[in-house]
Amino acid sequence: MPIGQHFNAQLERHLPAIAEHYGTPFHIYDERGINDAAGRLLSAFEGLPFHEYYAVKALPNLTVLRMLRERGLGMECSSLAELELARDAGAIGDEVFFTSNNTTREEFAAAIEMDAIVNIDDISLIEKLPRAPSIVSFRFNPGPERVGDRLIGSPREAKFGLRRDQLLAAYERARELGTERFGLHAMIASNVLSVEPLLATVAMLLEIEEQLQRTLGISLEFINAGGGLGIPYRPTDSRLDLGALGRGARELLESHSFRTGRRPKLFLESGRFISGPHGVLVTRVINRLSKWREYAGVDAGIAALLRTAMYPDAYHHVTLHGDRGERRLQRVDVVGSLCENNDKLAIQRPLPELREGDLLLVHDTGAHGLAMGFNYNGRLRPQELLLRSDGSVELIRRREEVRRDYFATLQFEADVFDPSAPSGLPPGVERIGDDARTPAPVS
Repeated sequence: MPIGQHFNAQLERHLPAIAEHYGTPFHIYDERGINDAAGRLLSAFEGLPFHEYYAVKALPNLTVLRMLRERGLGMECSSLAELELARDAGAIGDEVFFTSNNTTREEFAAAIEMDAIVNIDDISLIEKLPRAPSIVSFRFNPGPERVGDRLIGSPREAKFGLRRDQLLAAYERARELGTERFGLHAMIASNVLSVEPLLATVAMLLEIEEQLQRTLGISLEFINAGGGLGIPYRPTDSRLDLGALGRGARELLESHSFRTGRRPKLFLESGRFISGPHGVLVTRVINRLSKWREYAGVDAGIAALLRTAMYPDAYHHVTLHGDRGERRLQRVDVVGSLCENNDKLAIQRPLPELREGDLLLVHDTGAHGLAMGFNYNGRLRPQELLLRSDGSVELIRRREEVRRDYFATLQFEADVFDPSAPSGLPPGVERIGDDARTPAPVS
């Protein structure tokens, strides 16, 4: 099933009442499903020195992050806002993994203030650290050694990570600055449904760990194989064999330990795998349109779910609530209201003949759904709901409002700079001697 059996049953039974109470559109997440996915991931690596850092970018909602912190998950962050969310969720110190990318000094300072693990993306950024972090990791880009995928792209073309020939100098410089604890990170592919690419990354990182110990005497505390654990967006997709991933990682770590006497911790930073399948975008058909194609216009669009427009071949399964197989199938594009032709949640999808007022479920939106939302055309991001394990439904993010949110940054104190004024002083102020003052009005 595209979503968990319990979640599906609850939505089938109560969705019209939920939609009536909250209005549409909305993303709704399954508390039980998210917790179960986190539990399965932890169980697959049980007995290993393993830690999961949930990728905050996948679903940056404080209620969900606090749920996952209660399960013992750390938080993977890459911005000031995500660091603040992690702190508010109760993560600090080694429970925060800060992944740098084109990073500012301010962001580094905030991560170091939290005593987070600092994962550096480029050798030039070492000199922009305000002080030596407690733990430094470097992100490795293997270039032509690996193939990559359609989402992240070829490693040679990716903007992430250090080349192999830069690694030794990077660790040496970090050690010169005073850091004594180290790790290594790489993420080569995204939404992977087979274990081989993920295990290849683990093996690659362990091989570099040996080189660092042999050359610099550095023993890594951890290797981080990134995220990339995939989910079956299409009903025909296979599921990732999590058990095989755990067994393969165990074999690699035990072999490394037997050979070197060292056993670094294994980190992952999954987001999609944990929450992705356990979210649904609920939207209502508001118009049926007939042009050169048939269209179902809905009250959501890519402003609420950008993946379908952003990534090649991105797919989200769409179902009609209450479908009993009584309507004939019709190929339609399910579209939003933006003045952009790529504002489509589904293209030429065979669906039961849709009518105004129908409720549609766009599946697997629990990761990179609302998080990637935007406000083009003044379209507002929808609300987020949580289906609790006891069957109750809770609002966990309100919908945006035009004046309260969209217009909020149009309310500010006046600030005018006139470059033609002496010394850049604002109009009406002149410099007299060493003082800037406003002249008295002429009577």
